[in-house]
Amino acid sequence: MKIETSHLEDHQVKLTVEVESSSLENTKYKAARKIARQIKIPGFRPGKAPFSVVVRQVGEALVLEEAIELLVEEIYPEVIKTAEIEPYGPGSLEKIISTDPPKFEFLVPLKATVELGDYKAVRESYEPEGINEEDVEEIIENLRTQNAVVEPVERAAQQDDWIRVLVHAHIVGEADTEPLIRERPLSVLIKNEDAEVADEWPFPGFSRHLIGMLAGDKKEIIHTFDDSSPYEIFRNIEATFIVEMTDVRSRTLPTEDDEFAQSVGEFTTMAELRRAIRNDLASHSLANYDEEYDDKVFGMIAEISTIKYPPQMLEKEIDDIIHNISDRLERQGLSMDLYLKSRQLDMEGLREETRPVGVTRLRKTLVLLEIAEAENIQIEPQELQTETERTLGEAYRVLPENEYRKLVKQENASNLVSNVMMDMLIKKTHERVRFIARGEGESVEPSSDEVESPQEGEQADLEVEIAADMSVADQEKSEQVSE
Repeated sequence: MKIETSHLEDHQVKLTVEVESSSLENTKYKAARKIARQIKIPGFRPGKAPFSVVVRQVGEALVLEEAIELLVEEIYPEVIKTAEIEPYGPGSLEKIISTDPPKFEFLVPLKATVELGDYKAVRESYEPEGINEEDVEEIIENLRTQNAVVEPVERAAQQDDWIRVLVHAHIVGEADTEPLIRERPLSVLIKNEDAEVADEWPFPGFSRHLIGMLAGDKKEIIHTFDDSSPYEIFRNIEATFIVEMTDVRSRTLPTEDDEFAQSVGEFTTMAELRRAIRNDLASHSLANYDEEYDDKVFGMIAEISTIKYPPQMLEKEIDDIIHNISDRLERQGLSMDLYLKSRQLDMEGLREETRPVGVTRLRKTLVLLEIAEAENIQIEPQELQTETERTLGEAYRVLPENEYRKLVKQENASNLVSNVMMDMLIKKTHERVRFIARGEGESVEPSSDEVESPQEGEQADLEVEIAADMSVADQEKSEQVSE
């Protein structure tokens, strides 16, 4: 076998491979037997027709085509091994140069490579913001709103009412085409004019347009959106909303006292409720700050690093971004087709639009994984088991029975363990880099010299053990359901 290797600029390699003519000739007989098993040849049992009969029946071209496919499947692993390359994924047969001698051209994406810059010299100030009492009061006000006494009233809608409406929306001037929003029921709180309504659906101040409407009234509202709308379906369009009032209800908020605190959770006093809210807000605030901080620091490290990856890896990253957009739209009751139409895009245009985001995300991910290896980030087997069991417990509490049953099937144990271990690795690497970027030390030593990531056998044992835990939990859930 002769192999010529050419490295391409896009981190792929072109392999020109020539094999002995006898290899293809021998493979023709295998191809004929395979074809004979797949088609009915009169006078012969499946797979038993002689080579010459198969050729007469289907033609030499089909036998040659099948033989080349079999030969490529047979030699490809040896080609990769001989060429001493690390592929990112399966290569492709780009060209059949000749059949005598058999000569092929393969295109193989290479495994990504990262040459880290001096990430230990990267510094970024770490100054998380605290919370203020206004944040606490806003949460308390939301809790009072959720626990308000609501009663139907026969009057026009006014501020602080809970109302029910039917909403239909279309792009201005396109009422006869696919609507942006098919008629859907919506509960709306008519907010104070000075209230923070940045995330109000479908746009800030929408509820104020409904003041003065009686049950049965209809109203058209036209709004022009810019690209800052948190709802992707509406960005950069002018839309007409047709609103029909179906119900007007007043609301009476509960008094802000200890009895109210006891009604919303395991609290004795308002002071306890406020303390819990304050702690929860502080935790969320820090988590959000850390996420933004980490994103910035890894971006800085990516900028000083040399990162190479094949185009297939970027396309997969874009696939993930598109999938996330589709999920968000689905949660809003919208479709991808309608979203593309509202943006005047096709799928290829959307992929191109998300490509810069994909590049940034991929580069940061590759840097993170390289730092995890450079810093020898380890996951202790017992730590992995504890976190996996915690994940199972959370799934047990929140998932519907049918989804939980899919999760706890034994064959899913390997994926579950791998996903949990990757999440833990990412979290620990973020913590390590955050520590370095704050200037608190070059690295953090593992908690013990004995701490190691689970070896292959250990992980297999852990998967079996977790699968058994899954079965027990599944049985318990089944017994609860039957009761």
